[in-house]
Amino acid sequence: MNTVDSDLGVNPRPCLRRMFRLQWEPAQNGYVLLYPEGMVKLNPSAGAILARCDGTRELDDIIGELEEIFSASDLAPDVHRFLWHARQRGWVD
Repeated sequence: MNTVDSDLGVNPRPCLRRMFRLQWEPAQNGYVLLYPEGMVKLNPSAGAILARCDGTRELDDIIGELEEIFSASDLAPDVHRFLWHARQRGWVD
């Protein structure tokens, strides 16, 4: 685990908590995070990150996939920051 992981408390294999379900919602034209009390509409970046948080993928692999898909580099700080916020909201372990 690198310093960013430990500083932000990001799990090296992040996964959605059981009470949440991520799905593509055509009516919203994007990913939504469903839970018993409601729904959160995610922006495209958040949806792309959470779609890969299945508990089997290493965080570095998720970042690598995202960098390839979005033809970008150095996404790690943004992904770590988003996952920290998602963890604070109780969305991921």
